[in-house]
Parts: sequence; C-alpha cells; structure tokens
Amino acid sequence: MNTYPRLVIAGVRGGSGKTTLSLALISALRSQKGMRVIPFKKGPDYIDAGWMSLAAKSPCYNLDPFLISKEKIMYSFISHFIGDIAVIEGNRGLYDGMDVEGSCSTAELAKLLKAPVILIVDCTKMTRTTAAVILGCMNFDKDVSIKGVVLNQVSGTRHESVIRDSIEKYCSLPVLGAIPRFRIGEFPERHMGLTPYQEHPDTVKAISFVQSIADKYLDIDRILEIAGNTEPLGQETGGRSQESGVRMQVQDAGDKVRIGVFKDSAFQFYYPENFEELERNGAEIIEINALEDSHLPDINALYIGGGFPETNAIKLAENEHFRDSVRIAAEKGLPIYAECGGLMFLGDAIVVDKKKHPMTGIFPIIFEMKKKPQAHGYTVVEVEHQNPFYPVGTVLHGHEFHYSEVVSLSEKENVYTAFKMKRGEGIKDKMDGICYKNVMGTYTHVHAFGSAEWATGLINMAREFKSGHRKKIRKI
Repeated sequence: MNTYPRLVIAGVRGGSGKTTLSLALISALRSQKGMRVIPFKKGPDYIDAGWMSLAAKSPCYNLDPFLISKEKIMYSFISHFIGDIAVIEGNRGLYDGMDVEGSCSTAELAKLLKAPVILIVDCTKMTRTTAAVILGCMNFDKDVSIKGVVLNQVSGTRHESVIRDSIEKYCSLPVLGAIPRFRIGEFPERHMGLTPYQEHPDTVKAISFVQSIADKYLDIDRILEIAGNTEPLGQETGGRSQESGVRMQVQDAGDKVRIGVFKDSAFQFYYPENFEELERNGAEIIEINALEDSHLPDINALYIGGGFPETNAIKLAENEHFRDSVRIAAEKGLPIYAECGGLMFLGDAIVVDKKKHPMTGIFPIIFEMKKKPQAHGYTVVEVEHQNPFYPVGTVLHGHEFHYSEVVSLSEKENVYTAFKMKRGEGIKDKMDGICYKNVMGTYTHVHAFGSAEWATGLINMAREFKSGHRKKIRKI
C-alpha cells in the first residue's frame, strides 16, 4: 500500500514564510534528491500555486475544504499523487478557519490527510516566547501532528541558539532549519502576496535563490524522514470519491468541443483541475493570447480566468481587432464564461490612475482600480435566475479577491444578474453573475471539484453552439 510521503507546511499566521519554505523545499528535493515533487495548496490562491508549480515542474493542485468536499479532497490528493513526495502549503495560521471551531483550516486539512506538519515561525523580536507559541500550537489540538519547526527571520547565531535551546527544552521538537533575515526579498508583493511568476523578471534567479536557502539552512534529510513516516492512505478512498461524482463521464471523441482559454500575462488564474474536468468531458483546450492574437480562433466556447488585466490595460486596449472579435462572437451567441479579470475584460472600460482604457463592451460596466481590496474572501452564491450555465437553485462555494470597483453599471437590454450573494460582495448590491445572451461574468472563482455544475454547463453550452442550436436565455 502506498504511504504517500507528504508534508504540510504551516505557519502561526499569514506572512510567516510558508511560501518561501515550500519553494525552498520543493526546489531542494528536485535538485538534491532527484525527486518528483507534487505540490498542493490549501486556500483560494493562484499566485503561490503558480510559483510552486514552476519550482516542482508539475501542476499545483488545490485542496481547500471550503471549496471542495472532504471526500473529493482525498480523491484529488491520491489521484494526483504520481511522484515521490507531496508538499502541501497551508494558508494563514495553522488553526485559522471559518469559525471558532476552525472549520476549513490548515489543521483540519492536515488531520484529514493524516499528514505531518512542519511549522514555520517568524522569530522577529522573539526568543524564548517562540517556544511558548509552538507549545500552544502543539497543545491546542493534539490530533494535529506537528513534527518539526523551521525558524524564520533569525537575526544571528545567538538569537538562533537561544530559540533552539528553548524549543528543545520545552517542546521536544526538532528544529529543522533556521532562515536568516534577508535585506532584499526576491519576491516583490502584488495583491495576494507574490508577484505572479509570469511577470517576474528572472524566475530562474528567483528559484535558485530559494533553493540556496534550502541548501544552506534546512535539514533536508530529517525533513524527508518525517515525510516518509506517515500513515497509509487507502486506495479505496479514491474509489469512493470517483463513484460520488468527482469524475464525470468522459464523452466519445466525436463529441469533442473546442474551448478557448486566455493564457497570457493578463489572464493567469486557473485551477488545473478545471481544465482536467473540461478535458475529461470532451473538451480540447485552445490557448489564446488576448494581448497578441488578432482574433479569436475557431472555438465552441470561451473561458476567461482572472489575473491582472489592469496592469496590461494599455495592451488590451490597443489590441482593438481582438476585442472586436470577442464582442462579435458574443453577439453571435458564443458561450463565454469569465471570472474576475475576465469579467473586467468584458466590460466597457477599466480606469487605472484616472485613465480610461476601453475593453470589449459586452457588459455596460466601467471598472476602476482602487488602492485597497474591494472584496476579499470566500463566497457563497445562489443561482436565482435562468442563465446559460447553471440550473436555478444551484448553490456554489467560491472566492473573490479584487481591487476593482464597479463605478458605472448602465442599463442594457437583455443584461441581468443571475447570482444572489449569500456570502461575499459580488458585482453590485450583493448580486453577481451578470449575463448577456450566452455570456456570463462573475467576480466569484469556482473550483470544478467543488462545483461540478460549472464544467457540465460550459461543456453543454459548447456542444449546443457547435451543433448550431442557439440557446435563448431570458431572465425569469
């Protein structure tokens, strides 16, 4: 039986160094040990996951208990484990969750996966108190298997020595590494923490930097020993998940449809599982560059993810022929599903630093970029009105994160919103899922393993479009 060597990287708070440690460990395991590392990310995050994927040279999969059921998390973990070791990065603090019970926390995920936890602690202006913090985490929930500690932001050998001795005396845990305080960070922050690797000026140098951290400051052999000393996870878990509907029935090749996806520096935020579900159900993914392509290719549907269209607003605005081709395709009934940045691209304009940049004009919305987040966190939406993709009454769990604000939403015939926000902000007045013909735009991101209706809806619409049937959508 496969024991699935695995580790959860957790912190006592957000910003404690989890991503740096995860990247350092992944890079070292690949380079030093020649291992195939499968990265996973807990939490609604695309940027950290992108870096982990780059370091591992393998897709980074999401394991978020709010977005995905426990059964499907187990299925996803086992089915995607096609390497030597899994590195799972948590989010926020170890026990931070949705409520006082800590539901959906990193700790709950670690217990579900029976995974040992390595805790990274920011030691800034702390010595002996570090041991108290760690001891509190150990005693807070004894079912969480904390097996080691990595110190971060260590200011010198004396600082490190006092902390190490305190942890060994009071916590009986091994210190698996001590990372010093660096004067210059390799990862400039952007919105959710790091700059997307697609926009970083030198990814090779950045990955080399984090690998050097592992080489110099981490006890890789001891960490590997902890990862390998895990409880087995039965294959039968994956089987039950498959039967419960994680995988939808794969269609015959003759039923294949072509679904276009924007993949460029403006639109980068996608869960790889979403592509998997589309492909399993008969889709061929056609990558499109909205910044450089002159027109849409021959496709049966279009999926536009999130990203940073505001930082590429000038290029998007200048590519007028491409914008026109998207608008014309929408008028002809092409099914289009857009999330966050994709929603913004489908609006009239994006205002950045008081300059207005025209977009496709499919939706009568003007977006303006703000200095602070306008919405941030998990969402729950209920489908209230008939629309191209979801049955009425469907409840979706997702997440939103954006600095853009809707500053103008004009009247336009046959434009309406289909979602009511039970949690989160949405586009305006607690409504989301704006629709026009066979186009839907939403601030809410969804995960295909947690929202099976998403892939089903997009595939069905693509098949109808391919067959020549134009589904008429009306608000009810």
